[in-house]
Amino acid sequence: MKHADLIISGGRVLTLDEKGARFEDGAVAISGDSISAVGTRADIESLYRASETIDGRDCIVMPGLVNCHNHAAMTCFRGIADDLKLEDWLNNYIFPAEAKNVDRELTYWGSLLACAEMIRSGTTTFCDMYIFEDETAKAAKQAGMRCLVGEVLFDFPSPNCKTPEEGLKYTRMLIEKWDRDPLVHIAVEPHALYTCSTELLKEAKTLADRYNRPIAVHFLEAKFECDLSHSEAAFLKEIGFLNERLIAFHCVHMTDEDIRMFAETGAKVVHNPESNMKLASGIAPVPDMLKAGVTVGLGTDGCASNNNLDLFQEMDTAAKIHKVHRLDPTTMAAETVVRMAACEGARVLGMGDITGCLKTGKKADLILIDLKKPHLTPLYNEYSHVVYAVKGDDVKTSIINGRVVMKDRKLLSIDEEEAMDRVNRIASRVRKSLGMDG
Repeated sequence: MKHADLIISGGRVLTLDEKGARFEDGAVAISGDSISAVGTRADIESLYRASETIDGRDCIVMPGLVNCHNHAAMTCFRGIADDLKLEDWLNNYIFPAEAKNVDRELTYWGSLLACAEMIRSGTTTFCDMYIFEDETAKAAKQAGMRCLVGEVLFDFPSPNCKTPEEGLKYTRMLIEKWDRDPLVHIAVEPHALYTCSTELLKEAKTLADRYNRPIAVHFLEAKFECDLSHSEAAFLKEIGFLNERLIAFHCVHMTDEDIRMFAETGAKVVHNPESNMKLASGIAPVPDMLKAGVTVGLGTDGCASNNNLDLFQEMDTAAKIHKVHRLDPTTMAAETVVRMAACEGARVLGMGDITGCLKTGKKADLILIDLKKPHLTPLYNEYSHVVYAVKGDDVKTSIINGRVVMKDRKLLSIDEEEAMDRVNRIASRVRKSLGMDG
């Protein structure tokens, strides 16, 4: 008899592996930070004895979700400036609010609150771009979340870095400080082509190449970014960005030629349907990207432009928006969208070899969804339920890297009351700084 530290016993196990294996009465054995075995409950329990067993009956057991685009600390700005155009929202509200308020305290507590929200709604891995990202890394580490984070790089001063050179130096510090950490990974993250000079973009590429790190950038989110005189994707190729380590957020206004270039070079895309809807940026041609072979993940974007971090809600939106846009109910099938939120998202972040599916040797990142709810009764198809019926607060238990971080809806790695209190205090000074009091 083999020993396991933890067994998830029973439940409908969706592995999301290459074959789409599922087990109606399944089990998952976990040893240390990794999955030892996945199979039927009878097989697993005949082979393993565990120090702890979690009852998975009446649950869907599946890989944890991967939020491929976030600005975690912007929980502190949730709802601060809604119903505005992107340029107005960004230049006249968000950038000024950040300039007056963002510091290490805001980033740490805003990020920790975001981690609480994400764990509660089934996300186990996230990709983040913001300011003072060492604080986001610390918050993720405290929460026990897997992450890919990077300091946002601008041509103009941020609250943390007054020059592009300082931003690159800070990024290098992050890379070296968090090297080989089991949970925290670092990317090089220039904000966008319209906020970064060609020189800064090239320097960011040099830094990413030196340390073999991903590059993440906002790309063609809004119409104003489109330059009819040349292809933006061709420009990315010209400066060396177009390769398998590029993570491009939004990509709403990609042309057929852009899509072809991404597919040929292995560049990855993150789809953010709710943020794009709220800012009226448009609908990204995701079905065309998938057909061309582009790897596409899902992201919520930050809480100032969504305004929540619930990837189940994002899946529902991603499936439906393309159906109505294409007038085709067969496009973006439920299983396709679930994979975008898990295994394909892991591939986007360069973590496909360690997370995103339930398979022997993968890191133990998984969630249990409680099916004993009126809105989840009856169940005919797990993928359909996950996309069209499940809500974030149906997640019962979350496990990351073999550690139970939420059990029976109780967070075990974060004092969420303290996080909410700290963010509310920060919000008071944000209001005062913007003249919103009285």
